[in-house]
Amino acid sequence: MTQTLMQKSLYESDFLLWTQETVAKIRAKDFDHVDFENLIEEIEALGRSEKQELENRLETLLAHLLKRIYVDMPDCFNGWENTIREQRRRIILRLKNTPSLKACWDDSLNDAWFLALGTVKDEYSKKGYQFPDTWQFGQDIETMLNVDFWV
Repeated sequence: MTQTLMQKSLYESDFLLWTQETVAKIRAKDFDHVDFENLIEEIEALGRSEKQELENRLETLLAHLLKRIYVDMPDCFNGWENTIREQRRRIILRLKNTPSLKACWDDSLNDAWFLALGTVKDEYSKKGYQFPDTWQFGQDIETMLNVDFWV
């Protein structure tokens, strides 16, 4: 019990040191002294951060796609298209490095759509631009990462 309290205190007071000691204990197969409670929480958080990264990239991609498709500001097209290409490249890499993210694509896209649409509407609706309430194009990975919807 004292070991657990001491480790929890280290986890709360010096996260870097806690990670280093935890790794050293696992490498030494000293499982009796590993702070599994916090280790499990951190591993779960890593998984959530992978999904959050995908959602953030999709949100940015969708916001810039919406602007490029529906906002008639030719001086901005190049910047929006550059952002679209960059987000697509980053998403492709993320999916390559974490293929299981493909399983949560639809949910991530839906969450990202809600956020992107709200952001773009807030910025451009007052300037007279209209946006659909649903994504009007294919939502599958291949389509989202390769099609120039504005052509």
